[in-house]
Amino acid sequence: MSDPSALARKFALVWPHLDERSRRLMAASEARELGFGGVSTVSRACGLSRVTITKAIGELDQAPLAAGRVRRAGGGRHTLVEIDPELPAIIEGLVEPLARGDPESPLRWTIKSTRRLAAELIIQHHPASHEKVAQLLRQMHYSLQGNRKTEEGDGHPDRDAQFRHINEEVRAALRHGQPVVSVDTKKKELIGNYSNTGRHWRPGKQPHKVKGHDFPHPSVPRAYPYGIYDLGRNTGFVNIGTDHDTGAFAVASIRGWWRFEGRRLYPTARVLLITADGGGSNGYRLRLWKVELQRLADGTGLTIKVCHFPPGTSKWNKVEHRLFSFISSNWRGQPLRDYETIVQLIAATTTAKGLKITCRLDRRRYPTGKKVSDEEIATVNLTPHAFHGEWNYSIHPKMTSKL
Repeated sequence: MSDPSALARKFALVWPHLDERSRRLMAASEARELGFGGVSTVSRACGLSRVTITKAIGELDQAPLAAGRVRRAGGGRHTLVEIDPELPAIIEGLVEPLARGDPESPLRWTIKSTRRLAAELIIQHHPASHEKVAQLLRQMHYSLQGNRKTEEGDGHPDRDAQFRHINEEVRAALRHGQPVVSVDTKKKELIGNYSNTGRHWRPGKQPHKVKGHDFPHPSVPRAYPYGIYDLGRNTGFVNIGTDHDTGAFAVASIRGWWRFEGRRLYPTARVLLITADGGGSNGYRLRLWKVELQRLADGTGLTIKVCHFPPGTSKWNKVEHRLFSFISSNWRGQPLRDYETIVQLIAATTTAKGLKITCRLDRRRYPTGKKVSDEEIATVNLTPHAFHGEWNYSIHPKMTSKL
């Protein structure tokens, strides 16, 4: 009788170089050579079952198979799809009932996990494991996916033309060394020990402990980050409001950027180009926004040129993905317990391409509901541009700069 350990070493040496058929035939040959008890000995040494080795002994006396085959035609277990050819179509009908013309599918309004799909297949007499369901879905080019925000409702017919107009205005301003800023208000944030989405590195099993519910009383303070992104210099300025997001607050934030950074960086500037969303505190229909811009123009001596993005296209505004996205990434998983924490986290935000951000806290009051009369709006020295003057306009100063 051969030494079992030596036989095991022999199999381990050659096993990686053999295919399925070669392995079982080699095992069968060794078992036949050993004689009585050889099948059990070889099974323990190589790991193949006794049944497989016994059948392979019979194969030794048969004619060789055609080149490239490991078993005779019809051998081996049939795939589940061969046994049940309707299975892929049934699974697809469960996953996409409307696309398959089956609005009454039992899974129409449920979470369609692979286990739930497998359970429904059993009910319909097409049994399959949840692992097999997942495998078939991947073969049909399905994958786990979230939502993608792309639908914007009815697009304005001049949407693309406005994009081109903004691009031309920005390029011209940058070419002449004039300041160009993209502005918007980031999502307001709760101040306190509340959950903040995302994860960050912490010692094992020591997460930040925060409140279990995010349904705060109206008295809980909020932060209103208004961002100004300088397209020419890749720098950001964020004004953290503590009261309300109004047109006055928006322009006060831009005024703060000019005082703290703009006039130093652009000492010879005569025009300030602002790209902004079509709504919110800097919306093109907001009278208070334009009245406050007039005060900014008067105070700085700058002509304020404004280009608004068409309705429903705010995500194309540069401040969104060149400033706000990096801020959100930097403070992910960090409870924003107080205003100082927000200021420090924003100011510490940088990128590999050199983004630097200045952040300041604005505790002034900006009451809502302020009405602007027809007489007051008529005093705004506004010149609409030839193309969509409601979106594109310039506000000229009426007095000498004092800032």
